Parts: sequence; C-alpha cells; structure tokens
Amino acid sequence: MSETKYKIVKNWIKSKILDGTFLPSQKIKSETELMEQFNVSRHTVRLALGELVSEGWLYKKQGSGTYVSDLSLKQDHKPHIHKKSVAIITTYISDYIFPSIIRGAESVLSQEGYQVSLFSTNNNHESERKFLEIILSQRFDGIIVEPTKSAISNPNINYYLNLEALGIPYIMINAYYDALDPISILVNDEKGGFLQTEHLIKNGHRNIIGFFKTDDMQGTKRMKGFLNAHRYYGIPINPANIITYNTEQKFTKPAEILDSILDKKDRPTGIVCYNDELAVKLLDVIRNKGLQIPKDLSIVGFDDSFLAEVSEVKLTTITHPKSEMGKLAARMIIEMIEKRRSPKTKEVKLESYFFEPELVIRNSTKDLVKVENPRGE
Repeated sequence: MSETKYKIVKNWIKSKILDGTFLPSQKIKSETELMEQFNVSRHTVRLALGELVSEGWLYKKQGSGTYVSDLSLKQDHKPHIHKKSVAIITTYISDYIFPSIIRGAESVLSQEGYQVSLFSTNNNHESERKFLEIILSQRFDGIIVEPTKSAISNPNINYYLNLEALGIPYIMINAYYDALDPISILVNDEKGGFLQTEHLIKNGHRNIIGFFKTDDMQGTKRMKGFLNAHRYYGIPINPANIITYNTEQKFTKPAEILDSILDKKDRPTGIVCYNDELAVKLLDVIRNKGLQIPKDLSIVGFDDSFLAEVSEVKLTTITHPKSEMGKLAARMIIEMIEKRRSPKTKEVKLESYFFEPELVIRNSTKDLVKVENPRGE
C-alpha cells in the first residue's frame, strides 16, 4: 500500500515537471505540505523525493529544500553515441488510413537513420498525456503528432509548451491545436466537404443528409464545406439533416439515426459521410432496410481508403494523401531537428502545408436528374 502511495506522490511531481508547471531551479512544496496534500506519512514523501533525486528530476539544497533539475541537462548520453529518435503519435495505428500514413513517415525516417517509436492515443486525452510524459522523459529529437479531439479544448497544452521550451520540435498532421498554431500538414477538409456535397447537388439531389464527427477538426471543417455547398447552390438547409457525433458515439449514433430516418416517407436521396469507415457502416443499415446503392440512395465517403474499393459497393469518395502526408511530415521534422542541431546553417522557414482534395467517382452515386447549372446562371 505504501508503495502505491509514494508512486502517486512521485508521479504527481513528475507530471508537474513535464508539463512545465514546475520550472528548472524552482523550489517544490515542502515535505510537510506534500504530506498534507496527499494525506501520507513523511516516510512516503521521502521515498518519492528520494527516487526523483536519484533519477535526476530533483536536487536538494542542504537546509533549503528540494528543487527542480534542468531537463535540458538531464540526458545521460555522449554526443557521438546519440541515437536519433522520432516519436509518432496518432489517434490510431493499425486501423483505417493510419498504417499508410505511418509507413510513409517511417520510410523516410529510417532511411535517414532515425529510430521511430509509435504511440496511439485512441483519441483519448489521458492517453495523449501519458505518451507526452514518456516522450519528454526520454527526450526524443522530434515528434510527429496527430492531435487528439482537436476540435475541443485540450488539457495537455502545457506539455506542448514545455516541448517548445526545451527546444524539441514537433509537427502536427491532419489537424492542429488552434491555441498553439503549430506547423502542420493538413488536407483542405472544408473543400473536401464542399466537393462531396457539390457532387450530389449537381446530380440533382436536394434532400441530402450529412454525418460529421465534430470532436475532431476534420469533421467541423467538412461540415462547413457541406453547408457552404448548399449556400453556394441556393439549396435550403434542413437542420435535421445535419447529424453530429463524437468519438465515443461513432459505432452507434450514426447507424441508429440513419435507421430511423430511412423509415420516413421523405427520406434523403443522398448521404455525405465524415469518412469511408462511416460510409461502410451505413451501407449495412441501408442494406438491412432492403434499399440499394445507388438505386435508392447515393452515398459519398471521404479519404479514398482501401475500404472504398473492397466494399461491396465501390464508394465515391474524396482523396487523402495518406503515405505522402507521412513522408512530408518526416522530411519536415528532420529539417526542424537538423536546424536545431546546427543553428548556424542557412535558415529555411518552414510553413504549414495543405493537400488539395479531389473527388473520385465510383458507383455509390447516381444522377437523379443531371443538373448542368445548379445555380441557375
């Protein structure tokens, strides 16, 4: 029991160092204050502090107290045997388009002699925090990050600020945390959502339903494109046709709502999906209702994933760079690392990059009535 208690104290102090709350050379709370905060004995507190001192996180001043060590001096390595290392944090590793993104990044990094460590948050902030602590503790040279729930306030921002303070470069892919305004590599998701919707509108669809996962920036941008396409072509927007859901609901809510909508007399003729993964799940709902794609309904995915072609219905979808995004992220993080190591080299200003999406037409959509000029111009 005492071991568990001292680890709670130890891990709390360590977390405060890693997220930048406790700064180098800052005096931490006294033993008595820590005893009161955690309701533990002095022996428990001393065990926690002793380990942190021996591991180099803290140092003691006789008669003064305990202070935070400088993390930038903490690494115990010699420059000539330094192993180049990059961490890749994504929401998922083995699912959907993520293996292609990761393979693209690994191919470039390994060619340049970098060791790659992979971390998957499962789009969970607590997992992201734990991995950021590992990365800060082990002092990776650079990080490629796919943000977790990027459309909502992130509780781990301090960790990224501490990375910046320590001079550890990071780059974000697919989305970014707005508060940080980092260098990022993105798909123009708003344009992609516009193209999805425009395709259905030009094919004569007017009753179009959209499904968007809105705790990620990609979903909010794609929804904006959906709305803008309706406005651009003068199509009234039915608020009931905009279905939003979050990560925890993605396996249930969209299917349940579509199931109820398809029972209605004025059911939609077109469906815009957040991604191909969702489109394939909704195909099952449509099939169970005895409806056919595209005879009864047209459906458009996003990402041009392997699912778009292996499904029974070949999906009309929007392109995503996948492997090319990973390769570009790797090249950019290497450039940032090399710049940090050799500050006298000629500075090349890196900027965020947008991949422009394109529509890939397959057989999940059809013309209701071909509209040559939907805007009536």
